[in-house]
Amino acid sequence: MAEPLLIEHAGPVLRLRMNRPHLHNAFDPALIAALTAALRAAGDDTAVRVVVLEGEGTSFSAGADLQWMRGMAAASEDENRTDALALARLMRTLDELPRPTIARVHGPAFGGGVGLVACCDIAIGTPQARFGLTESRLGLLPAVISPYVIDAIGPRQARRWFATAEAFDAATALQVGLLHQVVDAAALDGAVAAQVDLLCRAAPHATALAKVLVRDAAGRDDAPARDRANADLIARLRVSPEGQEGIGAFLEKRPPAWAARG
Repeated sequence: MAEPLLIEHAGPVLRLRMNRPHLHNAFDPALIAALTAALRAAGDDTAVRVVVLEGEGTSFSAGADLQWMRGMAAASEDENRTDALALARLMRTLDELPRPTIARVHGPAFGGGVGLVACCDIAIGTPQARFGLTESRLGLLPAVISPYVIDAIGPRQARRWFATAEAFDAATALQVGLLHQVVDAAALDGAVAAQVDLLCRAAPHATALAKVLVRDAAGRDDAPARDRANADLIARLRVSPEGQEGIGAFLEKRPPAWAARG
């Protein structure tokens, strides 16, 4: 089997490429573990100045893997909590990484894929990128990624997109703050390279502390406690009657009971 994550060192730049193109780089435990380990290693490696996160194939990341979702739908609330905490650790590791990070978003990002984009310090996309926080269609919520998405787009926008599960395009992502820049596909690598160059010209310690300064100035609350609370919430939702109906309907390719038309 192919490695779920491709790791490339190019001087001071570390490129992490999610490598499940046949599944649109959807998350499963192996990809979550590989990303978390690679990010932690990058945080300990002083030779790394910038981390670029990207996806292989046509998509950035489609969020949860279908087979993983099927397994968690049949798991207990405690097992779902443990599973959610693993994803929470990945997101927090990326968000708090003591290296500047760039999301290279060349295609669709849904669910947890939106969380990865929101956790990165800089996000650059193409017009082909599409986004969606589609969990409410399944009777769930984007609980684990919510702190980062809300930080990126603000509470007012989050209320809309969390509730409606509506997909939106790159222009809207730019407008609400999820993306910093939208460029044509042919210009994407140049735009990423320009940001890498700027980051490498800045002082390493200053760039590492920039996100700490912003986090402290924003007055964030107890992050680990928030992770646990969000993991508890998604675990409860996954095993609830509504969550079971929503996930079951998705897996069976039918409308959930609440979406039935008279």
